[in-house]
Amino acid sequence: MNPPTPALHPTIAYHLTNTLGWRTLRPLQAEALGPVGAGKDAVLIAPTAGGKTEAAVFPLLSVMEEQTWTGLSVLYVCPLKALLNNLLPRLQAYAGWLGRRAELWHGDVSRSRRQAILRDPPDILLTTPESLEAMLISAGVDHRRLLADLRAVVVDEVHAFARDDRGWHLLAVLERLTRLAGRPLQRIGLSATVGNPRTLLSWLQGSGAGSRPAEVIAPETGADHGAADVELDYVGSVANAARVIAALHRGEKRLVFCDSRKMVEELGQVLRDLGVTTFLSHSSLSAQERRRAEEAFAQSRDCVIVSTSTLELGIDVGDLDRVIQINAPWSVASFLQRLGRTGRRSGVRRNCLVLALTTDDLLASAGLLLLWSKGYVEPLEPPPAPRHIVAQQLLALALQEGRMGDALWPDWWRGLGPFAERHAQPVLDHLIEKGFVERDGGTLFVGPQAEQRFGRRNFLDLTAVFTAPPEFTVLRGNVEIGRTDPALLTTAVTGPRLLLLAGRTWVVDWIDWKRRRCFVQPVEGGGGKARWATSMTGGASFALSRAMRDVVLGADPPVKLTRRAVSGLARIREDHRDLVHPDGTVIVRRDGDLLWWTWAGYRANATLKATLGPLADQTQRVDDQHVRLRNDLTGTGRRKNLAGKLSPPEVDERALNGLKFSALLPRDLAVETLAARLADYPAAAAVLSEPVQLVQANRV
Repeated sequence: MNPPTPALHPTIAYHLTNTLGWRTLRPLQAEALGPVGAGKDAVLIAPTAGGKTEAAVFPLLSVMEEQTWTGLSVLYVCPLKALLNNLLPRLQAYAGWLGRRAELWHGDVSRSRRQAILRDPPDILLTTPESLEAMLISAGVDHRRLLADLRAVVVDEVHAFARDDRGWHLLAVLERLTRLAGRPLQRIGLSATVGNPRTLLSWLQGSGAGSRPAEVIAPETGADHGAADVELDYVGSVANAARVIAALHRGEKRLVFCDSRKMVEELGQVLRDLGVTTFLSHSSLSAQERRRAEEAFAQSRDCVIVSTSTLELGIDVGDLDRVIQINAPWSVASFLQRLGRTGRRSGVRRNCLVLALTTDDLLASAGLLLLWSKGYVEPLEPPPAPRHIVAQQLLALALQEGRMGDALWPDWWRGLGPFAERHAQPVLDHLIEKGFVERDGGTLFVGPQAEQRFGRRNFLDLTAVFTAPPEFTVLRGNVEIGRTDPALLTTAVTGPRLLLLAGRTWVVDWIDWKRRRCFVQPVEGGGGKARWATSMTGGASFALSRAMRDVVLGADPPVKLTRRAVSGLARIREDHRDLVHPDGTVIVRRDGDLLWWTWAGYRANATLKATLGPLADQTQRVDDQHVRLRNDLTGTGRRKNLAGKLSPPEVDERALNGLKFSALLPRDLAVETLAARLADYPAAAAVLSEPVQLVQANRV
């Protein structure tokens, strides 16, 4: 006889109708009720505002009450503290219906509040992976007592974790939590649309993949591409973009996405100069400044908020009328997240206006929209070879346990791929050799080198797996405005030193170099400068680069194109007509240069450059569209036998410095890690197998 299908607890069902006024559950919530209630691991997929949080939490609360769970039984993990802050009131209300409690734990939560949580743990704890790590290594937290009753973990925005090293860190921490709890933990991921949801679910399961029941839950929503109004315009500059934004959609609430903090600041200032009520949000603004802007925006109507990707995730800023995108994001998945911010009200269509600033941006935007129109979404690929995360975890476990058996440490990760002994043992051997870990008999413990390098502030630097560039805190009096790049404070200037931050200009009063603080006063007018260090990105993907080639060959994305966009695309096609071929690639000799136009993306071209060796011009940087060859070459045949001999890309020494915990690895393993992440072997092999034409182009 089959067990009964789990159902909503009657109290929750009552409040859905009488407190929230819901007539029925949304499709995702209805479909998730059975699998999540039955204890299955799951990935729940729906667009932004699709009810994913409730789809996970309602069945967990129902089972919690039915099975009388006690203590801290559910962790709710998010990538952003702001998202946790935003979710807390909702989850407190839902838990309160059943006399249960939800609490918050992250770096901004006061020490007294944390102590209260430790004395009387809630049923649900909202936190980040970094805060979980800090709990595990803290001498002031009895993590065995705190986590003894843990049964389930909800990972919000799981796709955001899976695409970088925070995902590997999260998985490793979840394995340690599983061992501490003494039972398998149900894992539930919440995600926007991804290209390979089954793979994402298997990744989230970690060591439990293949042994625990699991299900992808992604009901059809009817939100097809035809239900979205998307328009592409070519505006040429930030100032022109501001004029377009100021002139259109007056009286409406508009969210504008930019691809850098600098652009957010510059666009925000120009919009304010044009009389537009404008708010800003990006990671270098203080939490208080961001919160104030987001709350004011949520309560206003005729206004604009300009943001980086920080508002791409599910932070609630109220009902939006319009989304405007400056240039295109580098992935269809990101575009879908942003597009999904609109169209939440009944009868309102999803919409996005894309404003391209340069012809290169126009081509990339058209290519991305072409991919989107075909229903393509990038497959999620967690970064390979996370050896530096293995090193960090070995140190963290030594701190957590005080001492660990030199033969028993693999048990904590239960065979999770990167932590298999054949991968992790060389890392541990290096840690012991360099004094980061010491051995005494059959036990291992933290060594003096780890104390010296990471021991400040109770090993806090060991809890975060990404490296933040040094920044100066900018204050007006004792109120923090945000942070800025130190280069703005050291570059020679004539006259007063002016900063652009939070959308306005400030004059620097004085600088506290030792404490990395900068004190400012507001000034009228403009002239302020904004700058932040940018990390190296991987550039365009193979799929996006090939879509851009299709645009050059004449394909238009099926969206509304302004006359400026049509004219700009026509010029692009004329300028690039010798550089594309529908059935393969082109090698073009022009003005003494020999360029192989692969249209294969940054990673594939980096792989091709390394594979070509002396055939390529090794002094030149790689880009998304072409590889520069040695200009004395003739013909195209020398590349034919290289498909089976692909080489890893060359690694820049500066990139090693950006790999957090690379100092814990032997240099050769650190280089191998970065090279594996720079490479795209399938795309490079595909390019090498394609026909190639040699073109002599004399025109500029």
